[in-house]
Amino acid sequence: MGISELRPAAARDTPRMSAPFRPEVPAAPETTALPELLVAHADGVATVTFNRPGKMNALTYDMYREFERLTRAWARDERVRVVHLRGAGAAFCAGGDVHGIIGDLLPRDAKDHLEFARITCDVVRNLREMPQPVLAELPGMTAGAGAVIAAASDLRIAGTSARVAFLFTKVGLTGADMGAAYLLPRIVGAGKATELLLLGDTIDAAECHRIGFVSKVVPDAELADTAAQVARRIADGPATAVQMTKRMVQRELDMDLAAALEAEMMGQALLLMGGDHREFYEAWKAKRPPRWTGR
Repeated sequence: MGISELRPAAARDTPRMSAPFRPEVPAAPETTALPELLVAHADGVATVTFNRPGKMNALTYDMYREFERLTRAWARDERVRVVHLRGAGAAFCAGGDVHGIIGDLLPRDAKDHLEFARITCDVVRNLREMPQPVLAELPGMTAGAGAVIAAASDLRIAGTSARVAFLFTKVGLTGADMGAAYLLPRIVGAGKATELLLLGDTIDAAECHRIGFVSKVVPDAELADTAAQVARRIADGPATAVQMTKRMVQRELDMDLAAALEAEMMGQALLLMGGDHREFYEAWKAKRPPRWTGR
């Protein structure tokens, strides 16, 4: 009897994997039936538009639920390489709807308040943990929950009309909402973040840029095109390298140097063996642009 005959039948009959294993992923939503939340897809760019311009795009319960669903689904969709957030009209998002959410929640019990707070935090968790970069396009007012959604994005580009306010204390709530006390110090520093969260002051586009909350300020007339161009650059790039970069930046926020170096060593070793890195080399030798595949 040969060695192969000593193996259980199940082991002998198991076919070799002919292609890389990928778990089946449900198709991510291409659109939404909610008119207050518009979705568009274009060659790897998923654009979400908060669509209540008459209310400065203030969020409703349904918008929160749908936005959470979209971001959770897109995190596992390889067709989505960048998420572009924007608001209809002259604002990004003024936070939660005063009557529709605040007024409705006041007579409710602790369980309802907790469920609402949980879904708002789930939105932020999705934005930070999804591998795809998130770009926020900020015209006009960005306040409250809208400001935290912007902070949870990876890139923020503002128009000259932009105004940003973490105004939670001004409505009698803690400034530590939806992850604001975690995110903002890591963007603008602990001192400035504490000031903004304690006082709830509104800052203009120039101040947003000075403290590093936004990476760029452009004229309002150029904002949409500029944001779309940046989104397109990300979508056309090497997806695995881009996503690994976001993951590392996110994970290393709470690592010491030794742990960060270990994580970067492992991550870079993986990408050094990747198809896109090999494609760069072949393209460089042939003096042509790389053809990225995200592998």
